[in-house]
Amino acid sequence: MEEPIVAGVATDLSQAKITIIGVPDVPGKAAEIFKIVARSGANVDMIVQNVSSAATGVADISFTLPKADAATALRALSSHQAEVGFDNVVHDDQIGKLSVVGVGMRTHSGVSATLFEALSIAGVNIEMISTSEIRISVLVRADDLAEAARLVHTAFGLDGDVEATVHAGTGR
Repeated sequence: MEEPIVAGVATDLSQAKITIIGVPDVPGKAAEIFKIVARSGANVDMIVQNVSSAATGVADISFTLPKADAATALRALSSHQAEVGFDNVVHDDQIGKLSVVGVGMRTHSGVSATLFEALSIAGVNIEMISTSEIRISVLVRADDLAEAARLVHTAFGLDGDVEATVHAGTGR
């Protein structure tokens, strides 16, 4: 029996995003930052680091974590700002994560194109992207999440008359 390319669409409104601005783009800075976050007890999910321009020598690092962990992580990062050497830290708790999952994604091209096109047609901006062999997750504005999920669900042909039952899991 052939596995469906995309088996489901999951959403999560329980996360926040932290962006650390102006991180010196040298080896070891990401390790310093995530050691601080780990010691605060926060569980990090998605991580994105931009590439610095040669002229500035700094990068920005964004990551998501449970909303309940954000205040503690922010305090920890702020207390180590001078030693790590970043410029600023920004918090955003009005985000939502949308994920498409399916074993068939490993062997079929075009899944990301279909996902991104559905979001584009809906006018939904993608703030972060994370992938694995069987999952693509995107971060969008919380207000856009429900409509985005509906349109992505339709784009992958997951509409139907059969009700699905979810037994466990967080969508990660």
